[in-house]
Amino acid sequence: MALITLGANSGKGKVLQVQSTTKTDTFNTTAQSFTDVTGLSVAITPSSSSNKVLVNVNIGTHDSTAATAYAYQLVRGTTAIGIGSTSTEATMGGTINADRGEGQSMTFLDTPNTTSATTYKLQVRSPGGITFYINERQGGSAYFTISTITVTEIAG
Repeated sequence: MALITLGANSGKGKVLQVQSTTKTDTFNTTAQSFTDVTGLSVAITPSSSSNKVLVNVNIGTHDSTAATAYAYQLVRGTTAIGIGSTSTEATMGGTINADRGEGQSMTFLDTPNTTSATTYKLQVRSPGGITFYINERQGGSAYFTISTITVTEIAG
C-alpha cells in the first residue's frame, strides 16, 4: 500500500491535473495475448518527476459468448504496471459465464518518474480464445455501457 505523506504547507498530495477518456463504443476480441482496448487510453504530462499519477479504470460491462477466463493489463507507455507476479502479468481479471454483463474497476497509484507526456491504456486478453465483449453484452443483445480511464496527477 502506497502512502502519500503530506508535509506542512508543502503542497504534497495536492491534485494538480486530471485527464480522462470515455469509451462509448463497443469492443470485442478473441485475442489470447494482451491487445489494446481501442479508445481506452489517456495521456498526461506530469509537472514534476517526483509526482504520482492515480489511475482509475472502469469497465461498464463486459461479457463473453461462453464461460471463459479473462485478464486486463494496465500499461504505461509500453510497460505493464500494477501487475501480479505470475506469468500472466495481469492487473485484474477473473472468470465470467456467458450472458452475465458484469462490470470491472480498478485503481492504481503509479510513480512514472518523468515530466514527459505519458500514455496510460488498458489491454485485455481472452486466454480461451472465446469472444470477449466490452461495453455490451454478447454482441449487442442488451446493456450498452461506457468505460472510462481517468488519471490524476498528485503532487509528490
